[in-house]
Amino acid sequence: MAEDVTTVEDHLRRILDAVAPLPDYPQPLMESLGLAAAEDVVAPIRLPSFDNSGMDGYAVCQADVASAAAESPVHLPVVGEIGAGQARLLAMSPGTAVKIMTGAPVPAGADSVVPYEWTDRGVAQVRIDKAPSPGQHVRRAGEDVEEGDVLIEHGTVLGPRHIGLLASVGRATVRSRPRPRVVILSTGSELREPGTPLGHDTIYDGNSYLLAAAARRAGAIAYRVGIVPDEPRAFLDALDDQLVRADLVVTSGGVSQGDFDVVKEALRPLDTMWFGGVGMQPGKPQGFGTVGDDATPIFTLPGNPVSSYISFEVFVLPAIRTMMGLTPVSRPTRRARLTHPISSPAGRRQFVRGDFAVDRGGPFVTPVGGHGSHLIGDLASSNALVVVPEDVTSVPAGEQVQVLWLDEEF
Repeated sequence: MAEDVTTVEDHLRRILDAVAPLPDYPQPLMESLGLAAAEDVVAPIRLPSFDNSGMDGYAVCQADVASAAAESPVHLPVVGEIGAGQARLLAMSPGTAVKIMTGAPVPAGADSVVPYEWTDRGVAQVRIDKAPSPGQHVRRAGEDVEEGDVLIEHGTVLGPRHIGLLASVGRATVRSRPRPRVVILSTGSELREPGTPLGHDTIYDGNSYLLAAAARRAGAIAYRVGIVPDEPRAFLDALDDQLVRADLVVTSGGVSQGDFDVVKEALRPLDTMWFGGVGMQPGKPQGFGTVGDDATPIFTLPGNPVSSYISFEVFVLPAIRTMMGLTPVSRPTRRARLTHPISSPAGRRQFVRGDFAVDRGGPFVTPVGGHGSHLIGDLASSNALVVVPEDVTSVPAGEQVQVLWLDEEF
Protein backbone atom coordinates (compact mmCIF):
# COMPACT_ATOMS: atom_id res chain seq x y z
CA MET A 1 0.00 0.00 0.00
CA ALA A 2 1.35 3.42 -0.97
CA GLU A 3 2.40 5.68 1.86
CA ASP A 4 0.12 8.60 2.65
CA VAL A 5 2.08 11.72 1.64
CA THR A 6 0.71 15.20 2.10
CA THR A 7 1.93 18.74 1.56
CA VAL A 8 3.31 21.01 4.24
CA GLU A 9 0.30 23.33 3.82
CA ASP A 10 -2.24 20.51 4.11
CA HIS A 11 -0.61 19.10 7.23
CA LEU A 12 -0.45 22.55 8.84
CA ARG A 13 -4.10 23.10 7.96
CA ARG A 14 -4.97 19.77 9.59
CA ILE A 15 -3.23 20.96 12.76
CA LEU A 16 -4.71 24.45 12.89
CA ASP A 17 -8.21 23.07 12.33
CA ALA A 18 -7.76 20.99 15.50
CA VAL A 19 -6.42 23.67 17.86
CA ALA A 20 -8.11 26.77 19.24
CA PRO A 21 -7.16 29.70 21.46
CA LEU A 22 -7.20 28.80 25.15
CA PRO A 23 -9.91 30.47 27.24
CA ASP A 24 -8.84 33.85 28.59
CA TYR A 25 -9.07 35.02 32.18
CA PRO A 26 -7.74 37.91 34.31
CA GLN A 27 -4.05 37.38 35.03
CA PRO A 28 -1.66 39.32 37.29
CA LEU A 29 0.35 41.85 35.32
CA MET A 30 3.71 40.13 35.60
CA GLU A 31 2.17 36.80 34.56
CA SER A 32 0.74 38.41 31.41
CA LEU A 33 4.12 39.54 30.02
CA GLY A 34 4.41 38.20 26.48
CA LEU A 35 0.75 37.15 26.32
CA ALA A 36 -1.96 38.58 24.08
CA ALA A 37 -4.50 40.89 25.70
CA ALA A 38 -8.00 39.45 25.40
CA GLU A 39 -9.76 42.75 26.05
CA ASP A 40 -9.64 46.40 25.11
CA VAL A 41 -8.20 48.13 28.18
CA VAL A 42 -9.78 51.54 28.83
CA ALA A 43 -8.14 54.03 31.16
CA PRO A 44 -10.08 54.25 34.45
CA ILE A 45 -8.22 57.44 35.42
CA ARG A 46 -6.27 60.16 33.66
CA LEU A 47 -2.48 60.48 33.68
CA PRO A 48 -1.18 62.49 35.32
CA SER A 49 -4.14 62.37 37.66
CA PHE A 50 -3.36 65.90 38.96
CA ASP A 51 -1.25 68.89 37.95
CA ASN A 52 2.25 68.19 39.26
CA SER A 53 5.71 69.63 39.15
CA GLY A 54 8.20 68.51 36.52
CA MET A 55 11.14 69.95 38.47
CA ASP A 56 12.48 70.48 41.97
CA GLY A 57 11.97 74.17 42.57
CA TYR A 58 9.35 76.72 43.57
CA ALA A 59 5.69 76.88 42.60
CA VAL A 60 4.77 80.46 41.70
CA CYS A 61 2.21 82.58 39.92
CA GLN A 62 4.02 83.42 36.67
CA ALA A 63 2.76 86.99 36.68
CA ASP A 64 4.62 87.59 39.96
CA VAL A 65 8.01 86.65 38.45
CA ALA A 66 7.61 87.66 34.79
CA SER A 67 10.21 90.40 35.16
CA ALA A 68 12.84 88.27 36.93
CA ALA A 69 16.36 88.45 35.48
CA ALA A 70 19.89 88.01 36.81
CA GLU A 71 20.40 91.80 36.96
CA SER A 72 16.96 92.43 38.47
CA PRO A 73 15.86 89.38 40.45
CA VAL A 74 12.45 88.99 42.10
CA HIS A 75 12.24 88.11 45.79
CA LEU A 76 9.27 86.16 47.16
CA PRO A 77 8.46 84.80 50.62
CA VAL A 78 8.45 81.00 50.84
CA VAL A 79 5.24 79.98 52.60
CA GLY A 80 5.58 76.21 52.60
CA GLU A 81 7.00 73.08 51.09
CA ILE A 82 5.34 70.23 49.16
CA GLY A 83 6.96 66.83 48.65
CA ALA A 84 5.67 64.06 46.39
CA GLY A 85 3.05 62.12 48.33
CA GLN A 86 3.23 64.65 51.20
CA ALA A 87 0.87 67.39 50.06
CA ARG A 88 -0.46 69.32 53.03
CA LEU A 89 -0.47 72.78 51.48
CA LEU A 90 -3.19 72.79 48.82
CA ALA A 91 -3.34 76.47 47.89
CA MET A 92 -1.15 79.58 47.94
CA SER A 93 -1.69 83.32 47.68
CA PRO A 94 -0.39 85.63 44.94
CA GLY A 95 2.97 87.16 45.70
CA THR A 96 4.29 84.05 47.46
CA ALA A 97 6.28 80.93 46.53
CA VAL A 98 6.09 77.31 47.67
CA LYS A 99 9.06 74.97 47.58
CA ILE A 100 7.99 71.92 45.54
CA MET A 101 9.54 68.58 44.61
CA THR A 102 9.27 66.73 41.30
CA GLY A 103 5.95 64.90 41.07
CA ALA A 104 4.29 66.86 43.89
CA PRO A 105 0.86 68.44 43.21
CA VAL A 106 0.97 72.07 42.17
CA PRO A 107 -1.07 74.10 44.69
CA ALA A 108 -4.05 76.17 43.60
CA GLY A 109 -2.91 79.72 42.82
CA ALA A 110 0.34 78.58 41.17
CA ASP A 111 0.67 78.09 37.43
CA SER A 112 4.43 77.63 36.89
CA VAL A 113 7.51 76.16 38.56
CA VAL A 114 10.87 77.91 38.87
CA PRO A 115 13.70 75.29 38.93
CA TYR A 116 16.21 75.45 41.77
CA GLU A 117 18.90 76.33 39.22
CA TRP A 118 17.25 79.73 38.62
CA THR A 119 17.16 80.64 42.32
CA ASP A 120 19.31 80.97 45.42
CA ARG A 121 17.38 78.04 46.97
CA GLY A 122 16.20 80.24 49.80
CA VAL A 123 14.21 78.81 52.70
CA ALA A 124 12.26 81.75 54.17
CA GLN A 125 12.66 83.93 51.08
CA VAL A 126 13.78 82.99 47.59
CA ARG A 127 15.62 85.06 45.01
CA ILE A 128 14.47 84.27 41.48
CA ASP A 129 16.92 85.18 38.69
CA LYS A 130 14.96 83.90 35.68
CA ALA A 131 11.27 83.77 34.85
CA PRO A 132 9.53 80.64 33.59
CA SER A 133 7.03 80.93 30.78
CA PRO A 134 3.37 80.48 31.76
CA GLY A 135 2.78 76.82 32.68
CA GLN A 136 6.46 75.88 32.33
CA HIS A 137 7.58 72.80 34.31
CA VAL A 138 3.99 71.89 35.21
CA ARG A 139 2.69 68.53 34.07
CA ARG A 140 -1.00 69.03 33.41
CA ALA A 141 -3.57 66.46 34.52
CA GLY A 142 -4.57 64.22 31.61
CA GLU A 143 -1.88 65.46 29.22
CA ASP A 144 -0.65 61.88 28.79
CA VAL A 145 -3.82 59.80 29.14
CA GLU A 146 -7.44 60.86 29.51
CA GLU A 147 -10.00 58.80 31.39
CA GLY A 148 -11.77 56.60 28.84
CA ASP A 149 -8.85 56.40 26.41
CA VAL A 150 -8.26 52.95 24.91
CA LEU A 151 -4.80 52.08 26.22
CA ILE A 152 -4.37 48.57 24.82
CA GLU A 153 -6.35 46.91 22.05
CA HIS A 154 -7.51 43.31 22.04
CA GLY A 155 -4.76 41.08 20.65
CA THR A 156 -1.84 43.30 21.65
CA VAL A 157 1.13 41.27 22.84
CA LEU A 158 1.91 42.69 26.25
CA GLY A 159 5.48 43.91 26.67
CA PRO A 160 7.22 45.75 29.51
CA ARG A 161 5.91 49.15 28.38
CA HIS A 162 2.31 47.90 28.32
CA ILE A 163 2.74 46.38 31.79
CA GLY A 164 4.07 49.69 33.09
CA LEU A 165 1.13 51.59 31.59
CA LEU A 166 -1.44 49.19 33.05
CA ALA A 167 0.10 49.48 36.50
CA SER A 168 0.19 53.27 36.18
CA VAL A 169 -3.58 53.45 35.73
CA GLY A 170 -4.18 51.08 38.64
CA ARG A 171 -4.87 47.84 36.80
CA ALA A 172 -3.61 44.85 38.79
CA THR A 173 -4.78 42.26 36.24
CA VAL A 174 -5.49 42.04 32.53
CA ARG A 175 -7.53 39.48 30.63
CA SER A 176 -5.18 37.36 28.52
CA ARG A 177 -4.83 33.85 27.22
CA PRO A 178 -2.58 31.63 29.34
CA ARG A 179 0.63 29.96 28.29
CA PRO A 180 -0.11 26.49 26.91
CA ARG A 181 1.24 23.62 28.97
CA VAL A 182 3.36 21.55 26.59
CA VAL A 183 4.46 18.05 27.62
CA ILE A 184 7.52 16.69 25.80
CA LEU A 185 8.17 12.94 25.64
CA SER A 186 11.28 11.33 24.14
CA THR A 187 11.01 7.68 23.15
CA GLY A 188 13.85 5.27 22.63
CA SER A 189 15.45 2.49 24.67
CA GLU A 190 18.85 3.77 23.50
CA LEU A 191 18.39 7.18 25.20
CA ARG A 192 20.16 8.24 28.39
CA GLU A 193 19.87 11.36 30.51
CA PRO A 194 22.72 13.90 30.22
CA GLY A 195 25.12 13.47 33.11
CA THR A 196 24.81 9.68 33.24
CA PRO A 197 27.24 7.14 31.73
CA LEU A 198 26.81 5.97 28.14
CA GLY A 199 27.00 2.40 26.92
CA HIS A 200 28.47 1.36 23.57
CA ASP A 201 25.01 1.53 21.93
CA THR A 202 23.34 4.41 23.78
CA ILE A 203 23.05 8.15 23.17
CA TYR A 204 22.12 11.17 25.23
CA ASP A 205 18.58 12.51 25.00
CA GLY A 206 19.08 15.91 23.39
CA ASN A 207 15.69 16.04 21.68
CA SER A 208 13.55 16.56 24.77
CA TYR A 209 15.78 19.44 25.87
CA LEU A 210 15.76 20.92 22.37
CA LEU A 211 11.96 20.76 22.10
CA ALA A 212 11.31 21.88 25.67
CA ALA A 213 13.56 24.89 25.15
CA ALA A 214 11.84 25.69 21.86
CA ALA A 215 8.41 25.46 23.51
CA ARG A 216 9.50 27.71 26.37
CA ARG A 217 10.95 30.23 23.95
CA ALA A 218 7.64 30.21 22.07
CA GLY A 219 5.95 31.33 25.30
CA ALA A 220 4.63 28.00 26.54
CA ILE A 221 5.13 26.23 29.85
CA ALA A 222 7.28 23.21 29.01
CA TYR A 223 7.23 19.94 30.96
CA ARG A 224 10.08 17.67 29.89
CA VAL A 225 9.22 14.08 30.82
CA GLY A 226 11.78 11.36 31.40
CA ILE A 227 12.80 8.96 28.65
CA VAL A 228 10.19 6.39 27.58
CA PRO A 229 11.48 2.96 26.42
CA ASP A 230 10.44 1.34 23.16
CA GLU A 231 7.45 -0.43 24.70
CA PRO A 232 3.89 0.59 23.65
CA ARG A 233 2.44 -0.08 27.11
CA ALA A 234 5.11 2.02 28.82
CA PHE A 235 4.51 4.82 26.31
CA LEU A 236 0.72 4.78 26.80
CA ASP A 237 1.11 4.74 30.59
CA ALA A 238 3.49 7.72 30.48
CA LEU A 239 1.17 9.59 28.13
CA ASP A 240 -1.87 8.90 30.31
CA ASP A 241 -0.01 10.15 33.39
CA GLN A 242 0.88 13.41 31.66
CA LEU A 243 -2.45 14.33 30.05
CA VAL A 244 -3.72 15.84 33.29
CA ARG A 245 -1.27 18.72 32.92
CA ALA A 246 -1.10 18.99 29.13
CA ASP A 247 -2.72 21.40 26.73
CA LEU A 248 -0.53 19.92 24.01
CA VAL A 249 1.81 16.92 23.79
CA VAL A 250 4.96 16.60 21.68
CA THR A 251 6.79 13.31 21.21
CA SER A 252 9.99 12.64 19.28
CA GLY A 253 10.95 9.34 17.72
CA GLY A 254 9.02 6.18 16.97
CA VAL A 255 7.03 7.37 13.93
CA SER A 256 9.01 6.02 10.96
CA GLN A 257 8.90 2.57 9.33
CA GLY A 258 11.04 0.55 11.75
CA ASP A 259 10.18 -2.48 13.83
CA PHE A 260 10.42 -0.53 17.09
CA ASP A 261 8.44 2.60 16.22
CA VAL A 262 6.61 2.57 19.53
CA VAL A 263 4.64 5.81 19.13
CA LYS A 264 3.03 4.78 15.87
CA GLU A 265 2.34 1.28 17.19
CA ALA A 266 0.72 2.61 20.36
CA LEU A 267 -1.40 5.36 18.80
CA ARG A 268 -2.28 4.03 15.34
CA PRO A 269 -5.39 2.17 16.64
CA LEU A 270 -6.93 5.54 17.61
CA ASP A 271 -9.26 6.92 14.95
CA THR A 272 -8.25 10.43 16.08
CA MET A 273 -4.66 9.99 14.84
CA TRP A 274 -3.04 10.51 11.44
CA PHE A 275 0.38 9.15 10.49
CA GLY A 276 2.08 9.62 7.16
CA GLY A 277 4.69 11.39 5.13
CA VAL A 278 4.87 15.13 4.56
CA GLY A 279 6.59 16.43 1.43
CA MET A 280 9.49 18.07 3.23
CA GLN A 281 13.15 17.42 4.01
CA PRO A 282 14.08 16.90 6.73
CA GLY A 283 10.98 15.84 8.66
CA LYS A 284 9.05 13.60 6.28
CA PRO A 285 7.55 11.14 8.85
CA GLN A 286 4.90 12.95 10.86
CA GLY A 287 1.94 12.19 13.04
CA PHE A 288 -0.78 14.34 14.54
CA GLY A 289 -4.11 13.89 16.26
CA THR A 290 -5.85 14.12 19.60
CA VAL A 291 -5.76 11.87 22.65
CA GLY A 292 -7.60 11.50 25.94
CA ASP A 293 -11.00 12.60 27.19
CA ASP A 294 -10.17 16.27 26.54
CA ALA A 295 -9.02 15.64 22.96
CA THR A 296 -5.54 16.98 23.72
CA PRO A 297 -3.57 17.68 20.53
CA ILE A 298 -0.49 15.49 20.13
CA PHE A 299 2.40 15.94 17.71
CA THR A 300 4.50 12.84 17.00
CA LEU A 301 7.72 14.18 15.50
CA PRO A 302 10.60 12.24 13.95
CA GLY A 303 13.50 11.31 16.19
CA ASN A 304 16.45 12.84 14.36
CA PRO A 305 17.18 16.15 16.10
CA VAL A 306 17.21 18.38 13.01
CA SER A 307 13.99 16.80 11.71
CA SER A 308 12.43 17.19 15.13
CA TYR A 309 13.39 20.85 15.50
CA ILE A 310 12.33 21.86 11.98
CA SER A 311 9.03 20.03 12.49
CA PHE A 312 8.55 22.04 15.66
CA GLU A 313 9.18 25.30 13.82
CA VAL A 314 6.86 24.48 10.94
CA PHE A 315 4.01 22.72 12.78
CA VAL A 316 4.15 22.96 16.58
CA LEU A 317 5.05 26.64 16.86
CA PRO A 318 1.93 27.76 14.92
CA ALA A 319 -0.24 25.60 17.19
CA ILE A 320 1.26 27.12 20.35
CA ARG A 321 0.80 30.65 19.00
CA THR A 322 -2.80 29.85 18.02
CA MET A 323 -3.52 28.66 21.55
CA MET A 324 -2.02 31.89 22.90
CA GLY A 325 -4.03 34.06 20.51
CA LEU A 326 -0.86 35.39 18.87
CA THR A 327 -0.63 36.47 15.23
CA PRO A 328 0.88 35.70 12.85
CA VAL A 329 0.86 32.07 13.86
CA SER A 330 3.75 31.05 11.58
CA ARG A 331 7.19 32.58 11.53
CA PRO A 332 7.38 35.19 8.73
CA THR A 333 9.80 34.59 5.88
CA ARG A 334 12.43 37.09 4.78
CA ARG A 335 14.21 37.53 1.47
CA ALA A 336 17.97 37.11 1.43
CA ARG A 337 20.80 36.63 -1.06
CA LEU A 338 22.18 33.09 -1.18
CA THR A 339 25.98 33.03 -0.93
CA HIS A 340 26.57 29.43 -2.11
CA PRO A 341 24.59 27.17 -4.44
CA ILE A 342 22.34 24.47 -3.01
CA SER A 343 20.53 21.47 -4.49
CA SER A 344 17.18 20.07 -3.42
CA PRO A 345 15.16 16.89 -4.15
CA ALA A 346 12.19 17.25 -6.46
CA GLY A 347 8.79 17.13 -4.78
CA ARG A 348 10.07 18.00 -1.29
CA ARG A 349 10.17 21.37 0.42
CA GLN A 350 13.69 21.52 1.77
CA PHE A 351 14.71 23.46 4.86
CA VAL A 352 18.44 24.15 4.63
CA ARG A 353 20.31 25.31 7.72
CA GLY A 354 21.91 28.68 7.22
CA ASP A 355 23.58 31.72 8.75
CA PHE A 356 21.53 34.86 8.13
CA ALA A 357 23.15 38.31 8.34
CA VAL A 358 22.96 41.78 6.81
CA ASP A 359 25.72 43.77 5.13
CA ARG A 360 25.81 46.87 2.92
CA GLY A 361 24.35 44.81 0.11
CA GLY A 362 21.37 43.82 2.23
CA PRO A 363 20.33 40.52 3.86
CA PHE A 364 22.28 37.41 2.90
CA VAL A 365 22.33 33.78 4.00
CA THR A 366 25.13 31.21 3.93
CA PRO A 367 24.29 27.47 3.97
CA VAL A 368 25.67 25.67 7.03
CA GLY A 369 26.83 22.04 7.04
CA GLY A 370 25.33 19.08 5.25
CA HIS A 371 21.80 17.82 4.71
CA GLY A 372 21.91 15.07 7.36
CA SER A 373 19.00 15.20 9.81
CA HIS A 374 21.28 14.03 12.63
CA LEU A 375 23.73 16.96 12.39
CA ILE A 376 22.77 18.89 15.50
CA GLY A 377 26.16 20.63 15.62
CA ASP A 378 25.36 22.30 12.31
CA LEU A 379 21.89 23.13 13.57
CA ALA A 380 23.33 24.88 16.62
CA SER A 381 25.65 26.88 14.34
CA SER A 382 22.68 28.09 12.28
CA ASN A 383 20.30 30.95 12.90
CA ALA A 384 18.07 30.49 9.87
CA LEU A 385 16.43 28.03 7.51
CA VAL A 386 16.51 28.52 3.76
CA VAL A 387 13.17 27.38 2.33
CA VAL A 388 13.50 25.71 -1.08
CA PRO A 389 10.12 25.07 -2.78
CA GLU A 390 9.04 21.62 -3.89
CA ASP A 391 9.42 22.39 -7.60
CA VAL A 392 12.98 23.77 -7.30
CA THR A 393 15.92 21.35 -7.51
CA SER A 394 18.82 23.81 -7.49
CA VAL A 395 19.44 27.40 -6.47
CA PRO A 396 22.56 29.23 -7.72
CA ALA A 397 24.67 31.54 -5.60
CA GLY A 398 23.42 35.13 -5.74
CA GLU A 399 19.75 34.14 -6.03
CA GLN A 400 17.17 35.66 -3.67
CA VAL A 401 15.67 32.98 -1.41
CA GLN A 402 13.04 32.74 1.30
CA VAL A 403 14.51 32.51 4.80
CA LEU A 404 13.08 31.73 8.21
CA TRP A 405 15.18 33.77 10.65
CA LEU A 406 15.06 31.61 13.77
CA ASP A 407 16.26 34.26 16.22
CA GLU A 408 13.66 36.84 15.19
CA GLU A 409 10.94 37.82 17.66
CA PHE A 410 7.55 38.16 16.01
